[in-house]
Order: sequence, then structure tokens, then C-alpha cells
Amino acid sequence: MTIILMFIGASPAGTGGGIKTTTAGVLLLAVLSVIKGRHDVEVFGRRISYAIVNRALAITVISFALLISVSMVLSILEPYPLVDVLFETASALGTVGLATFNNGDLKDLSKILIIITMFAGRVGPLTLTLAFAKRLSNNKDTLKYPEGKVMVG
Repeated sequence: MTIILMFIGASPAGTGGGIKTTTAGVLLLAVLSVIKGRHDVEVFGRRISYAIVNRALAITVISFALLISVSMVLSILEPYPLVDVLFETASALGTVGLATFNNGDLKDLSKILIIITMFAGRVGPLTLTLAFAKRLSNNKDTLKYPEGKVMVG
């Protein structure tokens, strides 16, 4: 349960990392809309645009891929159980600061991966992905700015 809460992280205006509480909320509302057979995602008498739902999904998938990738590499490099490594990685992604073992005992490559995960968790995985994609892209029209109606990440 703690790993899930660290993965979700803080609220959008806070200084914590993770995918953010509103992102998790938008995804939950989207799932409930599908279950109810509704075409639109609605909450409090308002409709959430598909762009916001897609952005929330992208943030979650990118963060989950980062969490799993870093955990796999750390589990190969370090002698700790997988659940402890997953806890450490989720803590880094959520910038929580909890650990189940001494971080000072990690190999240098593992420490670098944890640092990168902390940075990605704080800045935001979608922001980093868009920054790298824009840098690699020759066409500057491919990047569009979000509507900004709901802060999801």
C-alpha cells in the first residue's frame, strides 16, 4: 500500500513527486465513466476533456515504465529483495525519502539511477519526455500546450 501511495505522490501545487493525486483521480474517473457506459468523463457537473484524460494516462504509463525499468536494473545490480528495491524506487519517484536499506551501500550506478528517478519524479515524467521529444524533433509544430483547466501532473 505504501508503494502505491508513493507512486501517486503529492498534489499538483505541492513540492512532492509522483504522478500527483489529481492524475490518479482523473484516471479513476475515466475508468468509472467506462464502467458506467458514459461517453464523457464528468465530475462535479463538469466535463473533463479527452486531452486531460490522455495526458493523465501518459503520465501514469511513463511513470510506471520508469518505476519498473529502474527497479529491474537495481534488482540485477543489488543483492536486496525485489520488494525492497521496488520500495526504494517508488520512494525516489515520489521524492519521499524512505528506504528499507542503507542507500550508502548502493553501487555507484544504482545511486545515479536513484538520483535520475528522483529528478524525474520531481520535475515530472511527462515534462521530461516532452522536453526530450521536442529536442529530438525537427518539426516545432508537434508540441502543443495543455488546456490547463485541470492540473493533473
